[in-house]
Amino acid sequence: MGFPTKVQLIKRKKSEQYYINFPSAVAQAMEFSKGETVEWIVHDKAHLILARQEVPPNPINPQKKTTRRNSARS
Repeated sequence: MGFPTKVQLIKRKKSEQYYINFPSAVAQAMEFSKGETVEWIVHDKAHLILARQEVPPNPINPQKKTTRRNSARS
């Protein structure tokens, strides 16, 4: 599920800054904290990667379940 977000541009006399705000649902799911430092990596002109220096542990340890299918032999 995606969360469309607009890029904002703030122009000042001597500079300009672009802002991208995270929807609250994304920030909460990622467990971001106030003042956390992240790094943007330009993958290509269509994709940005947001990397964290410190990652909180996962609340659960997902384990893959393997199931066997019983094949009927004739």
